[in-house]
Amino acid sequence: MKRAKITIVGAGNVGSSCALWAAAKELGDIVLIDIPEFADKTAGKALDLAECAPIERFDSKIIGTADYAHARDSDVVVITAGIPRKPGMSRDDLVQTNVQIVKAVAEQVARVAPNSVLIVVSNPLDAMVYTAWKVSGFPTHRVVGQAGCLDIARYRTFIAMELNCSVEDITALLLGGHGDDMVPLPRYTSVSGIPVTQLIPPARLNEIIERAKQGGGEIVKLMGTSAYVAPASGTIQMAEAIIKDKRRILPCAAFCQKEYGVGGYFVGVPCILGKGGVEKVVEVELDAAERKLLDTSVSHVKELVAVAEKFLKG
Repeated sequence: MKRAKITIVGAGNVGSSCALWAAAKELGDIVLIDIPEFADKTAGKALDLAECAPIERFDSKIIGTADYAHARDSDVVVITAGIPRKPGMSRDDLVQTNVQIVKAVAEQVARVAPNSVLIVVSNPLDAMVYTAWKVSGFPTHRVVGQAGCLDIARYRTFIAMELNCSVEDITALLLGGHGDDMVPLPRYTSVSGIPVTQLIPPARLNEIIERAKQGGGEIVKLMGTSAYVAPASGTIQMAEAIIKDKRRILPCAAFCQKEYGVGGYFVGVPCILGKGGVEKVVEVELDAAERKLLDTSVSHVKELVAVAEKFLKG
């Protein structure tokens, strides 16, 4: 049976961690790509990871390179490339820079791996998923963004900490954008089937939700840099669902037209991930308050996409 092939573009903290998780799960052969200036460093990171194979017992072939030819015929391509927002940098400045980076990546991927599924991790996520879609020309079901898997993992982690129980027993759901734009749905959250609202008082649950929303900022304050292990874990959770055709329902930035009344944007929704990418967007009933929060989140997505469009056309 042909071994799957995963290409990860961007060999920084998130990209390198994606490669580590993919190898640990033995999902397939791995290509780690970065710009020519970092070619040696990228090759070194790949070699370091390859030398774990005898210990961790995986047989993935791992390459670190600046040459997109090695990404040919990849099944999944993860895009982590881009710069973080720096002090004094406006949102538009960040979008302008990362649009050009993701545009260049998407063009290369479309050339060498035209049948792949794209998982975008670069920020600002909603604008970067849109950019990758527009530039690659891929059908919408083969372009998806990672943010919800990370947010929901944080949410579940903090609930488990509060209840002193296993995270495995917690199921949760959220919609909308990443971080502040996250739309948690407590009435769809349960612990071994027990509604979380019966276990945690409303005021305390709201505090947990706010902590999940601010989860990225909390990490930055503690480490002085953005999170990378958990974001990479969430990304590879998605890649595994696609490569193994698991048809898992995961919260992802997926293209919604009539779904949730979005009207043609990539927004965070629960969707079924399988070998075709996003095989279905799952719609759930929302009450008036939840709908209002989602509409607000979608409006912010539209603002970001408008900025990205301006730089794509320019």
